[in-house]
Amino acid sequence: MNALPTATPEEVGLSSARLAALGAVLDQRIAAGHVPGAVCLVARHGRVAWHRAFGRRDPAAADPMRADTIFRIYSMTKPIVSVGVMMLMEEGRLLLDDPIGRHIPALGTVLVARADGGGTEPPVRPITVQDLLRHTSGLTYEFRGDGPVHKAYVEARTARLRQTNADQVATLAGLPLLHQPGTRWEYSRSTDVLGRLIEVVSGQTLGAFVAERITGPLGMADTAFHVPPAGHARLAESFPKDPETGAEVALLAVREPPMFESGGGGMVGTAADYARFAQMLLNGGRLRETRLLGRKTVELMTADHLGSVPGPPDLLPPGHGFGLGFAMRRDRGMAPTPGSPGMYFWHGMAGTTFWVDPAEGLVVVFMIQAPGQRAGYRALLRDMVYAAIAD
Repeated sequence: MNALPTATPEEVGLSSARLAALGAVLDQRIAAGHVPGAVCLVARHGRVAWHRAFGRRDPAAADPMRADTIFRIYSMTKPIVSVGVMMLMEEGRLLLDDPIGRHIPALGTVLVARADGGGTEPPVRPITVQDLLRHTSGLTYEFRGDGPVHKAYVEARTARLRQTNADQVATLAGLPLLHQPGTRWEYSRSTDVLGRLIEVVSGQTLGAFVAERITGPLGMADTAFHVPPAGHARLAESFPKDPETGAEVALLAVREPPMFESGGGGMVGTAADYARFAQMLLNGGRLRETRLLGRKTVELMTADHLGSVPGPPDLLPPGHGFGLGFAMRRDRGMAPTPGSPGMYFWHGMAGTTFWVDPAEGLVVVFMIQAPGQRAGYRALLRDMVYAAIAD
């Protein structure tokens, strides 16, 4: 499949000068040693208006960053896997209010850690597929705290790479939930569980399902759970040590097919690939002749599914909620960055980010491999890309 069509910035209501100002800031920060390099893609009204590469692909190599450089996208895997679950829903193979135990029985008997620290208690209601999609399942990540449940995750080695998706779910089923299902937004291994759900319902491995049903039809040729040998020379790398803290930086090993195909964070891809995925969502589930989802399903995914359910502000800033696979903006104000109500987005641990703004017809994909710098660049991109909208 060919890439998205292109346009000059002015043809789609963007300012070349203001996008160039963003490029100048990235050049300055790269020259200062803040990040090795970056790729940024801005599309509006279905056409790519700005797709630039900056700096170096690998700090240890002399070759420059290229527009087709491959990045570890970590949690930007989550929207892809969430789309896969919604495709199975559209086929009548599962319902969003299905208890997950209906499909993965071991998760039907999981217990909940008592808030007073006094052992465990039964869940008030089962975990549903919707809970997993919106991160209200009660599951957590081992790095999101240091309480008894987080320590149990670490001791059980829930993040180990030498496991299958089935193995990880079996481990999670033996650990208590951090919260009662449906009561709190908690960033978690919920999407890893969704990856296993896809395997159970489809009868395929997660990687095979994603390749056959999503990335293949969309022409996302470099998006997968590993980089084959032919792509190794295009793989972006981080600095070996964080330039601000001096801490060692270790990224996911992606040069060989993994045993664990993490639905929550295991994929790689290019900016152009992810822009096709994002444009499909903006188009209501279709990219050219390829339809993955119905328009109303995309509307459901990109609506707020939290309401008054609380969540930590570091990942859900004021004025935001969470849909089925990504965060979404509820209000014009409140947040410290510009945007439109109804925009939706998510990020990756190593610094990748994307957003879709239906009100502006806007798709933005930004790729770096710099875990310690990720938050600042997310805000920088929002500020400067929105400043480039001319009409």
